[in-house]
Amino acid sequence: MFLTGLAALAVIPTLPTAARDLDGVSLYPLVAGCFVAASLLGGVLGGHWADRAGAQRPLAAGMVLAVATLLVSGASTSIWQLAAGRFLDGLAGGMVAVSVNTAIGQTYPDHLRPRVLALMSTCWIVPSLVGPPLAGLVAEWWTWRVVFFGLAALTALPALVVVAVLRGPAWAARKAPTEDRSPRPALMIATAVSLGAALGQYGVSGWDIRHLLFAAGGFALLGVFASRLLPPGTWRAARGLPATVLLCGLGSGVFFTLEAYVPLLLVTDRGAPPLVIGLAFTGAALAWAGSSWLQGRLPAHRPRHHLVVAGALVQAVAVTLAIAGTLPATPEYTAASAMVLAAVGMGVYAPSLTVLSLTHSPPGQQGQASSAMQTTQNLGQITVLGVASAVFNAGLAAGLPAPAAYGAAFGLLLAPCTLAVLLAARTARTAPR
Repeated sequence: MFLTGLAALAVIPTLPTAARDLDGVSLYPLVAGCFVAASLLGGVLGGHWADRAGAQRPLAAGMVLAVATLLVSGASTSIWQLAAGRFLDGLAGGMVAVSVNTAIGQTYPDHLRPRVLALMSTCWIVPSLVGPPLAGLVAEWWTWRVVFFGLAALTALPALVVVAVLRGPAWAARKAPTEDRSPRPALMIATAVSLGAALGQYGVSGWDIRHLLFAAGGFALLGVFASRLLPPGTWRAARGLPATVLLCGLGSGVFFTLEAYVPLLLVTDRGAPPLVIGLAFTGAALAWAGSSWLQGRLPAHRPRHHLVVAGALVQAVAVTLAIAGTLPATPEYTAASAMVLAAVGMGVYAPSLTVLSLTHSPPGQQGQASSAMQTTQNLGQITVLGVASAVFNAGLAAGLPAPAAYGAAFGLLLAPCTLAVLLAARTARTAPR
């Protein structure tokens, strides 16, 4: 998980430079969106593979693929090769993330799962602190290719160790989990969802007819196929796992939309120095890890859906801060603090939903639950960010000043926060009396 976080965060500052050097700036939105789109497919494949054969096999395959795809990206001679590398990287990342969560569900007892999930969150602290600035310095002093090759070198030895350990007699003698007898989504469905996500990411990056057509096609594919990857009743928030999966997407969409637009607001409208933006990302990482650590040590009898409500309310306050940060009379730190506060909410919100999803999953089907959570997390990012981007671009096209357009995009985020608060009781382990 540490290596996954380092690779995911370190390459972000290098992608614009790579796109420029490869004469592919016009296709940069596609490169940036490939990772999230492929994570959908990787999560589906990894989850069902883990249910059939245990979490260790997709984990090993994901780590080996991660090394290979970093080499592909680092050796890119065209923007399309870089996009392919990012797509494969998302595929590997989705498989690893789902495999880790499935392994927790298959191995740890219920009362230890919150602490293990908190440990997984802390694995992102150091990558978030050193990954982006270090990668930016390497790309500036040498070349962006060194970032990819260096990450591949760091990941290669642990990947080989994992493969060697999992091929040993201790693991070979273990009995595989109960075979999943439920219908598995066809590869075509997962591929269609991943393609729809990629088209949607590209389409919302512009406001001309071409981008609108791409966005319409992408979201049409998501509308037709995405529901087949999710538990029945997800869109109507049926009690238990469906509601839990839905709320995962809502919360993730709110947080990552703030993470995308608050820095843009600070740079383009408030004239904030890079130090402020860097401190906002660092503070958000520490806040997420700290609140996740705290929720892992709350009394076991504390109802988990109460923590979901608390996390959603904190996110709503963060959205309000972001709206206030668009006003010229407020200091630039107002908007920056919204990212930190939103991370506090997610540190409580996300692990609580993961614990509930594993609780709602029958033995041998934790992989499906983890896959569904990964799918809605990515769908939430794409959908909420896409709608917010459409609102923002529409405001600019209508002649609104930039602060008002930002405010409208942020105001939209209050809707998923409110829905999460209202629907949290449906995620409870037992129906409320």
